Amino acid sequence: MSVAELPIQIDREQIARFCRERGIRKLSLFGSVLHQDFDPQHSDVDVLAEFEPGVLKGVGFQYFGYGEELAAIIGHKVDFCSRLHPLILDRVKDELFPVYERA
Repeated sequence: MSVAELPIQIDREQIARFCRERGIRKLSLFGSVLHQDFDPQHSDVDVLAEFEPGVLKGVGFQYFGYGEELAAIIGHKVDFCSRLHPLILDRVKDELFPVYERA
């Protein structure tokens, strides 16, 4: 799958800026947005963020706004997380679709 095949618009430049400003080293999509059952009217977009070491120590409550900020960029409700339960991660790790990765 490529970014062009996603059922949502991804502005890589805006995503990269969002990630750089927050110390995110990798941002990946997973879940229904990568499958045929994605409903643009009702489905949210599941996002896994991997942060640079130590970045989250000083973030505080700002972290809880990251999903809303990202939702404004992509135009869909976002379920934003930086950790997944090991059982869930095991189920989705092979489908994680990176939309940003720090070089």
